[in-house]
Amino acid sequence: MNISHLKTLLAVAEQGSFSQAALSLGVSQSAVSRAIASLEEELGVSLLARGRFGAYLTNVGERMVPHAMSLLKAYAQIEAESNREKNLYGGRVRIASFRSVATHILPERIAEFSARFPQVEVSLVEADPTAVEQALRENRVDIGLVPLPRTSDDFETWEILQDEFVVLLPPGKQKAPAMLTWKDLGRYAFILYNYAECTSVVRQHWHQSGQSLKVAYEIKEDSTIVNMVAKGLGAAVLPKLAAMPIPEGVQVRSLPVPLMRCIGAAVLTNLWHSPAVFTFLDLLRGTGIFSENQH
Repeated sequence: MNISHLKTLLAVAEQGSFSQAALSLGVSQSAVSRAIASLEEELGVSLLARGRFGAYLTNVGERMVPHAMSLLKAYAQIEAESNREKNLYGGRVRIASFRSVATHILPERIAEFSARFPQVEVSLVEADPTAVEQALRENRVDIGLVPLPRTSDDFETWEILQDEFVVLLPPGKQKAPAMLTWKDLGRYAFILYNYAECTSVVRQHWHQSGQSLKVAYEIKEDSTIVNMVAKGLGAAVLPKLAAMPIPEGVQVRSLPVPLMRCIGAAVLTNLWHSPAVFTFLDLLRGTGIFSENQH
């Protein structure tokens, strides 16, 4: 069955005449007539009735139209996927991310993407979230991985995962309770980031719970914080990805009131993005050809 014949049938049904359908399709009226005649001959039924006031669908023609529309929609999706695939024999995807996602999430995603589209160049740079935003604005990268929400309207964002804030407690002979209370946490002095968005989130979480947060140290690097906990210098509250790898002996517990960090992918709004960029976004979001029902 010829796809163009189905398009012609729908055009005549919509326009109500062969001549108007020909104008809408940019072909001659005789071409429309031949297409309809060929389709009717192939199916063995009359789809259109011709009258002095134009053309209209027969009963069987009316029943055919929804199926024709479904076929054309499916064909458009097949065509879009093939065009996307063809356009992925080259190009590049430039990514910027903060450290914990760059370390623990992106390598696996990049490896999967590169195995499927080996001719697409993928690059990755590490930067703090503010620097990631700046790189996006300056068009030095295509996709940024940042904590959400962002305050700027410059970006379109999608959530890709949730990262739980966990409590890291120093090793000890006595195990901490499986379910911590605020009273349990009140016994510890904490080691916090000194420059990080999640520090303010942690302080706010303590404040909203009506608790006092005792701070022993403020440290820039999350790996340093984890090692200090391992040496018994205090406790810490970190997103789980930032805490990894967790040294042996360090006790990991959930907060009395759970706290999550939302991580998202961001692109610059109103900027044209290549098929390769959109396909990598599909990979991060689990959509398109990477959706579960595609596997």
